Amino acid sequence: MNRCITKILLGLILVFLLIQMIQPARNIDYGQVPSTDIAKVYQIPENVQTVFANSCYDCHSNSTDYPFYAYIQPLSFFIDNHIKEGKKELNFNEWGNYSHRRQANKLESIANQIKQQKMPLPSYAYLHRGANLSKKQIEEIVSWVELMQAENEKVK
Repeated sequence: MNRCITKILLGLILVFLLIQMIQPARNIDYGQVPSTDIAKVYQIPENVQTVFANSCYDCHSNSTDYPFYAYIQPLSFFIDNHIKEGKKELNFNEWGNYSHRRQANKLESIANQIKQQKMPLPSYAYLHRGANLSKKQIEEIVSWVELMQAENEKVK
């Protein structure tokens, strides 16, 4: 019986070590801010841009700051999928490629998600304490979004 358990454990360890060789492509652009980034499209106050960088950009841009555990499988697969889904929903680096209508919808969505404390995701904020938003930060972002929406209405 002990020999069987030992073989199973060794087999599991071997499988674990083998899957470490499979690593997804990383979401890293090496500090390049594209001309389509939201910060290049809109004038964003420094405090709001700091919140975006600390709380949003890891999943909603083309550059993720990976923690050590993101290199361990199967966590790496989960994190990679999470980033792909986040970028599909909103990519701050691709903001300038969005239509004006889509930008307006995304601005409204940003404000709603933050007000309802759906973003950043609790699982992300738990592991990244600096990503938690204070009431003041939420108010600053919502105020900035409302200002951008008002300016967009004037342009129409």
